[in-house]
Amino acid sequence: MTSEPSAAPIALTTVVASTRPGRVGRSVADWFTGRVTENGRFAARLVDLRELALPFFDEPHPPAQRRYTKSHTRAWSRIVDASDAFVFVTPEYNGGFPAPLKNAWDFLAVEWQHKSAGFVGYGGVSAGTRAVQMGKSVVANLRMLPIGPTVSIPFVDERVEDGAFRPGKIHERAAERILDELARTATVMRRLRGGEF
Repeated sequence: MTSEPSAAPIALTTVVASTRPGRVGRSVADWFTGRVTENGRFAARLVDLRELALPFFDEPHPPAQRRYTKSHTRAWSRIVDASDAFVFVTPEYNGGFPAPLKNAWDFLAVEWQHKSAGFVGYGGVSAGTRAVQMGKSVVANLRMLPIGPTVSIPFVDERVEDGAFRPGKIHERAAERILDELARTATVMRRLRGGEF
């Protein structure tokens, strides 16, 4: 009897939402991406929206048509298309998420569909909670599956030393819950995209 080949690792892309100078989001995303790599079930990728440098949405055709005219859109499309799941690392700005994150979502449509989405929220006392809740409604509209577990980091500045995020045990446990849920849901969603259901 031959055993079935093991499934390919889940392609998990962590997205840094904040692009402002002095941000701490990159250090939080670096920590989370390290946890993804250590987990062993995922192929980790980090996308920093500041480095990606998408302009304000500038395609002449609706994203659902996938008639892209710009090289930056085609590059972003390839990244999203190749991903099975996402974790969006976001601060909270005035009760919501940063504009560059919404812009990155709005560039595409089909590529997001039937993929799992988790969030790491950070900030002051609110820990980015409202940004995460808003984000979940947007990704659901893109036909993604927002998962329940979230990493919430209040008073994030107190946990950044020499440019590196220093998590507490509660953050480590929350990250594991996110990864466990993404491992389950992304596997099912990949089968759904493959037409098995």
